Amino acid sequence: MFENLNWWEIGALLLLALLIFGDRLPTVISDGLRMVRNLRTMASNATTDLSRELGTDIQLEDLHPKAFIRKHLLSEEDEQAIRKPLQGVYDNLRADVTGVHNELKDVASAADLRASGSRPAAATGGAPAPAPRVSYDDAT
Repeated sequence: MFENLNWWEIGALLLLALLIFGDRLPTVISDGLRMVRNLRTMASNATTDLSRELGTDIQLEDLHPKAFIRKHLLSEEDEQAIRKPLQGVYDNLRADVTGVHNELKDVASAADLRASGSRPAAATGGAPAPAPRVSYDDAT
């Protein structure tokens, strides 16, 4: 939650809270913590009641519609049957992307060798490099 704040910003927020609430700051903090605790208890009670009414074990994460359908309406066989046709397409796409990635890395490494001026025979394949193009601006 506070990963974007550094220590100076957190200190400034605490100082601002102290200036705003003054002597009441400990009371405000305890009231805020009590409210968070009550909200957690309410959420836990709601999931317990829902689990009892539906007759299944439901966690708070399971209340997302996709997760609910996957866990409670589809069996393992149904889920595998849905995934099976797409698995081959996914594997082929992953292999193609990996191949393109490897080719791009080879081209980038060859470009780095040419830019640095050292040309090993294996990198150039023994063929001479093409002459650099002369543009119209260079001739004038």
